Amino acid sequence: MSSPLHGNILLADDEEGILKTLGRALREDGHQVTATASAAEAARLLAERPFDVFVVDHRMPGRTGLELIRDLAATAPEAERPQVLMMTAHATVENAIEAMKLGAYDYLQKPFEVDELLVAVRRALEHQSLSRQNRYLLSEREEEFDHYGIVGSSRAVEELLRKIELVARSKSTVLVTGETGTGKELVARAIHARSAQRERPLIKVNCAALPEALLESELFGHVKGAFTGATANRRGRFALADGGTLFLDEIGTLGLPVQAKLLRVLQEREFEPVGSERTESVDVRVIAATNRDLRAMVGEGRFQEDLFYRLSVIPIELPPLRERPEDIPLLVEHFLQKHAQRVGRHIDGIEPAALERLSAYRWPGNVRELENAVERAVVLAAGTVIDAASISMVEPPAGAAAAGLPSVRLHANVEWAEQESVRQALRQAGGVKKDAAELLGISQRALSYYLGKYKVE
Repeated sequence: MSSPLHGNILLADDEEGILKTLGRALREDGHQVTATASAAEAARLLAERPFDVFVVDHRMPGRTGLELIRDLAATAPEAERPQVLMMTAHATVENAIEAMKLGAYDYLQKPFEVDELLVAVRRALEHQSLSRQNRYLLSEREEEFDHYGIVGSSRAVEELLRKIELVARSKSTVLVTGETGTGKELVARAIHARSAQRERPLIKVNCAALPEALLESELFGHVKGAFTGATANRRGRFALADGGTLFLDEIGTLGLPVQAKLLRVLQEREFEPVGSERTESVDVRVIAATNRDLRAMVGEGRFQEDLFYRLSVIPIELPPLRERPEDIPLLVEHFLQKHAQRVGRHIDGIEPAALERLSAYRWPGNVRELENAVERAVVLAAGTVIDAASISMVEPPAGAAAAGLPSVRLHANVEWAEQESVRQALRQAGGVKKDAAELLGISQRALSYYLGKYKVE
């Protein structure tokens, strides 16, 4: 069961007793609450900072709750408005209905139980979360057909998009190479989206994320009793991708036994599930990706030469971000819009000094690292414009390359550092979120974002 959503609530009611009772109940339910008895103060707060839910009484001195809701509908874009709950007496139910026509989520008829408000707030937060997810998914869907989320105006990007259009027309196997974070999965999605098989499934497998002992079963399936724990027949990823596209990420991590079986599928379009003597045929377009030098691995005997040539029928090499710095401003703008919409923040832009700092950095983690930096800036920015103080980068571990260690996933290091910082601050603050946010030097809103992102209790 998912944990309940907690939000930033603005509560407006001119009766001090109601304000205190409802405010205390909302705080005990885990929400951050700003309470005011003034309609003018409520209007000022709504203009100055974002709230997730606005709970307002209809009868307020100076201005009614309905007038506040009407102003909100007229001045704030729908994606940036809080969910509105109007509290109203029986005689003003008609006004509450009008408020809902203006976009209010619900109304509560006085007198009501405190639990009714808590339930209404939770539902409003759930509705807001689903709306944000829907907008985010719709924007991703639009990306799929608008350059597929591959952003840039450099010659390298223009050449990549041209090649994707040509490659998508065939069913030939594609090998996408490039450093970590250059967008290899985006290329696979783009090729599939423009292919004749776009209505069929695109199945993704991260070969590095699965133990060698399970990878063969994951790819080709197994029959009941094939090994300990195989309690039922299971279809593999090749069978699931039949008629569509199979994306094999981190292909360089495959062991030699699985490489041999993969070569057979690419050559003969058939395989046997683990533990079965029955041969299955598939019609699958394979796109593989790696950040490793497969040609060097062939020379070392760690990768089959025949498989290398079978995979690289059409090679696509992605340039690192440091070789196309002219694309950084476009990428920053793209990620600002994407993550501001996802977290429900209004961001007007980025200061020149902040953009200059981003453009001057070498980005060893490439586009993925840049996106992480922009996402953090969106969450941590104090205002609606990203300044240089909101920008932070995490360097890779010292000495990793010199020691000849495997390539490090920079985005994982960033996320690990963020998660550990949040946990340590919470421990030092004795679990008090307000104090933890102060220790981290971020707002409580930003802390709530990180708690949700990393599922920190």
